Amino acid sequence: MSALTVDHSEGHGREWDELVRIWEETDAPEGCKVEIIEGIITVSPAPANRHNVIAGKIQRSLYTAIPEDWGVYQTLAVSVPSRSGLFIPELVVAPESELMELSESEQFIPAIASTFIAEITSKSSLRHDRVSKPAAFAHAGAPLYLLVDRWAQGGPTITLYGEPKDDVYRVLQAGKFGDEVHLPAPFDTTIDTGVFPVD
Repeated sequence: MSALTVDHSEGHGREWDELVRIWEETDAPEGCKVEIIEGIITVSPAPANRHNVIAGKIQRSLYTAIPEDWGVYQTLAVSVPSRSGLFIPELVVAPESELMELSESEQFIPAIASTFIAEITSKSSLRHDRVSKPAAFAHAGAPLYLLVDRWAQGGPTITLYGEPKDDVYRVLQAGKFGDEVHLPAPFDTTIDTGVFPVD
């Protein structure tokens, strides 16, 4: 069974194709992120500098742990058609072969093809980052989801989710900025959140 057929069939068809066509044709200002969230085309502003610094630090940690034929991507779209979702997380780790198998016109991979997804919250997308996206990624079977919540009450937090079942992840680790987060196999590496900038 290919990665494309692992996702549930509901959500495929003309409605999904039309959503993707609109997504592809949406002309947003440079740097903005265009996503499909719960069947709605959304446009988010470009991320703030601290947001980008955090993504860069996570990316640097991941490159020390992944095989040569995997990549860490900052602008890769990830689809969950059965949840009417097409997302552009801060970071996606996936084998290069998943991207090389796509035609020139295909601009996204199925979420199940990823090995790790990281999202850093923005003020404009808190509910989506905390609720909609992890539910969709768990539903699709994406193995690991890291939520870096810069806007959590009580100060910035980091939560690593894994072991997806239905629409729910199990919390593998939760903490505050300053804690170390251990990514399990196949990564077996630690991300030091003490180097993340805080507002």
